[in-house]
Amino acid sequence: MDIQYYREYSRELGRDMEFKSYGWGGVPVLAFPCQNGRFYEWEGFGMPETLSGFLDPGRICLFTLDSIDEETVSDVNGDPWHRIRRYEAWYRYVCNELVPRIHEISGNPDRILLTGFSMGAYHAANFFFRRPDLFRGCISCSGIYDTRDMYGGYMDEYVYRNDPCASLSGMPADHPYIRMYNESSIVLCVGQGAWEGPLLAGTRRIEPILRAKGIHAWVDYWGFDVNHDWPWWKKQIVYFLGKIL
Repeated sequence: MDIQYYREYSRELGRDMEFKSYGWGGVPVLAFPCQNGRFYEWEGFGMPETLSGFLDPGRICLFTLDSIDEETVSDVNGDPWHRIRRYEAWYRYVCNELVPRIHEISGNPDRILLTGFSMGAYHAANFFFRRPDLFRGCISCSGIYDTRDMYGGYMDEYVYRNDPCASLSGMPADHPYIRMYNESSIVLCVGQGAWEGPLLAGTRRIEPILRAKGIHAWVDYWGFDVNHDWPWWKKQIVYFLGKIL
């Protein structure tokens, strides 16, 4: 398996950002880390080996990036006005700088599939719902899809853009993104076991919004033995990638 490390300056963030790639060719997949996670988190938990059945034959190429959660969603004592604008700068970094590099490195100009677990699930879904022209779907496991616990109830136009429950609720029924969503693959999965309670509630909050807007999503509730941890996320990502690809 070809593995490459990159450290490149981001104009949007004003600093170097790091990421890694695994494999070559196939569908480009961008994986967000869990809360406060780094680009090496997926490798540390053995995800490239877990996905070897997709990576080795060239069905996918995997990219893992850095979060800046400690400056944004996790900085609960910080000024929400500043935090959400820093999040927006990270969003622009991903869309305007990292996405073109993924196309260049992978050799595949097609839309990118997003994935992540826990806070990474929120990021994956949020970025997809904002830019279905860039992203072909998301596999989000154990996520929350609103910002009520991230910014202490603060709301402005930037929070609204990054709150899927709010922005999808306000989306007109004839918005062109709805057709694009329905031409994509949307998976929202959550277990019902240990530590999944808030994430289960978060998934249940967004499900009726998707249904009301006519957005076709696979919302999948796994069993009461399925807890909030990597062994289950590994099973879920392999299962859903197999179905989507």
